[in-house]
Amino acid sequence: MTAVSGVRRALDWVRWYVREVSGESVYDRYVAHTRSHDPDAKVMSRREFERCRMDEREADPRKGFRCC
Repeated sequence: MTAVSGVRRALDWVRWYVREVSGESVYDRYVAHTRSHDPDAKVMSRREFERCRMDEREADPRKGFRCC
């Protein structure tokens, strides 16, 4: 393994970690899940998905909504 490939792997891991912690990968998982269960199903846009997700979180405080 060369130094360049080691750095590349480290950067890929950091990118993956940040996406998981920030919730960025949630939409990607939603799209993959929806398409795997019904390829013809309408997939929400990222904007629609995030709005729906935020509305759901705000409706039930136990699901992680925080005001601060």
